[in-house]
Amino acid sequence: MSDETETKRARGTGWKNVYETLRNEILALTLAPGQLLDESTLAERFDMSRSPVREALIRLAGEDLVVTLANRSTIVAPIEVATFPKYVEALDIAQRMNTRLAAELRTEMDLKTIARRQKEFEAAVKTGNHLEMSEANKQFHMAIAHAGRNPYLVSFYERLLNQGQRMLHLHFEYLERTHEGYLLTDEHNQMLEAIRAKNVDLADELAHAHTRQFQQNFINFMRENYTTDVSLGRRKAAE
Repeated sequence: MSDETETKRARGTGWKNVYETLRNEILALTLAPGQLLDESTLAERFDMSRSPVREALIRLAGEDLVVTLANRSTIVAPIEVATFPKYVEALDIAQRMNTRLAAELRTEMDLKTIARRQKEFEAAVKTGNHLEMSEANKQFHMAIAHAGRNPYLVSFYERLLNQGQRMLHLHFEYLERTHEGYLLTDEHNQMLEAIRAKNVDLADELAHAHTRQFQQNFINFMRENYTTDVSLGRRKAAE
């Protein structure tokens, strides 16, 4: 392969390394919410021009992991505590609908895929690596969503799961540190069995409880570590 061809290939694919590295660091909270991502500094870090860095940031913005400000600087997307109840509300609806549809429409092949994803999640839990755990958790739930065969709900759900991966990271940390409750393996297995049995109502109930467990533990983590004066509970509608 000539130097010119190698250079063209590198220019076409260089952004992938930047994207994957930054994405992992954002999800693992190595890059903190709100941290500035300067293109020049990143270009120097990855030893490349600013163009692939810019491409990587654009793709991260598409996943709501970075935000471009009015002055055109880019920061790691904040974790918006104040809007967390609205996020959970949307997640609950998407999770319940996709799980209900999976229980109704799943095939034997779908069950094998969901079961395989669950085994991968269990293996990730044993490593104690929160990034691996959150990625495996996402793949488990996406396998369920695909079994429901509604591409619009699948897309909506995936976006919510992407947005919630950093919060899930904190959720794992809380459970491991406090030894309260348990990790998600048992709940996943219960959901799988409800889908296998085509028990739509039980699948719905388990999906709802799954969201609420995540909600409560995240709230507990935030109250314990960051604030005691911000309400994270459900707001009552004005009468």
